[in-house]
Amino acid sequence: MSLKKQLLIDTALTLFYQQGINSVGINEVLKVSGVAKKTLYSHFPTKENLILATLAARDEKFINWLSGQLSLATNDKEVVTQLFKALTCWFNNEVPELSPFNGCFFINSAAEYSDNNHPINQYCHQHKLTVRALIKQHLSTDNESLLTLIYLLKEGAIVSASMNKEYDSAEKCLPLVLRAFG
Repeated sequence: MSLKKQLLIDTALTLFYQQGINSVGINEVLKVSGVAKKTLYSHFPTKENLILATLAARDEKFINWLSGQLSLATNDKEVVTQLFKALTCWFNNEVPELSPFNGCFFINSAAEYSDNNHPINQYCHQHKLTVRALIKQHLSTDNESLLTLIYLLKEGAIVSASMNKEYDSAEKCLPLVLRAFG
């Protein structure tokens, strides 16, 4: 990938995540990145193309980070513990590769593009399915109800941290999930 294309993606991702996609115009991305308009449009013919590229970049970063965190676990209780402790670190800005916490980029983006048939909304939905599958991959149990509980508590913790500034929301979920293991 060219350096300028990567710079555009990185700049747009930072701006979109901090301010919201619809609050950031192409001219702001150009100004902050220092890249010429012609270069932008040679890589991204539309703003939607740029948005999808930022979602792909964030998806890769988040999945790689979360996979690394879950890989530290040796049993199901540790998987759950690693998951919710990792979320707590993210909420408290202790994960530099994920930028200062401003909620979930995919939840935020899906809210801005609420039509389920829109490619941006569909990408966000696919990201959530990938995260769920990643958690399932690290669990030795095939208990779908338990997976659903873990996943929904994870999503709720993210929303609580974002909306209510409850940065300990993931920690509060952990005892509830661990009880499910007996």
